[in-house]
Amino acid sequence: MPDLKYPIGRFKHEGPITSEQRERWIDEIESLPTMLLKALADLSDEQLDTPYRPDGWTVRQVVHHIGDSHLNSFARFKLALTEEQPAIKPYYEERWAILPDASDAPVQLSTSLISGLHARWAYFLRAMTETDYAKTFFHPSSQRISRLDETLGLYAWHGRHHVAHITSLRERMGW
Repeated sequence: MPDLKYPIGRFKHEGPITSEQRERWIDEIESLPTMLLKALADLSDEQLDTPYRPDGWTVRQVVHHIGDSHLNSFARFKLALTEEQPAIKPYYEERWAILPDASDAPVQLSTSLISGLHARWAYFLRAMTETDYAKTFFHPSSQRISRLDETLGLYAWHGRHHVAHITSLRERMGW
């Protein structure tokens, strides 16, 4: 049986992160809006309100979560470039997912946000230097210091991960 929670596996990267790897991840960040729109094509409201797995979020909540999460990540990148190892503000994504703008709002609100955000984020990422990518932030929840180059890989994976939630649900349901 496929892993419904992690259909593409967990994020993993070993070894040094090269400029070529970063460019591939930036390409993934840049192309996420197109991949997401393709995954959502022609879904009805009933389908959008279907959980991607038992006890999981609905497709609608997944889409709004991507917008929320990636907006937070973009801000974290900017904080790390303008402050010395800032402590970022965690948020309760599971609580955000049940707010009306995530549980009920049209997905087009977030697909539009994601489209503009990812275009700007990719532009920003391509302007960063090796020194910039080595900068860090502190995550109080995990008590972990994260480098921006690793965080880039994590969010490239994060987008593909959630698109796979939608596409694997579509395959299982025959949509």
